[in-house]
Amino acid sequence: MVRGCMLLTAILMLAAVPVRAGEAEKANLEILRDTIRVNKKALVAANLTLSDEEATKFWPAYESYQKDLSAVQDRLVKVIQDYAANYKSLSNEKATQLVEAYLSVEEDRAKVRRAHLTEISSALPGRKVARFYQIENKMDAVLRYDLAAEIPVVDE
Repeated sequence: MVRGCMLLTAILMLAAVPVRAGEAEKANLEILRDTIRVNKKALVAANLTLSDEEATKFWPAYESYQKDLSAVQDRLVKVIQDYAANYKSLSNEKATQLVEAYLSVEEDRAKVRRAHLTEISSALPGRKVARFYQIENKMDAVLRYDLAAEIPVVDE
């Protein structure tokens, strides 16, 4: 799981890098995001043993969950890009705006996870639901750790 998470993290970090406005760069970002989604699903599949019946119910619920979570993640990428673009000349107002945007993303991430709990719980027994959310949390923790190492702290 760790090796797969490191691959996912590397891909996610590339996706979080500020993108130039060209069409080729936009296409590359879309390819990266698609790669992230595929690799993330593979990591979940490799670490969550599902019966055929469970898989039939779980994967559609997972796709719905990922679709909603992806919209939230895209907003996080925009916040990071905005911060990177303004880091050197960050005003107090812009800093506050970025914090508000970040906290909004975090609230919405939790809302998405909660909103899909019922659907995922109807597809899997409780222990597997807990394992799924643990896998999600571990992948997220690895990403956040690597992002924290790369994103500079605001100067006072």
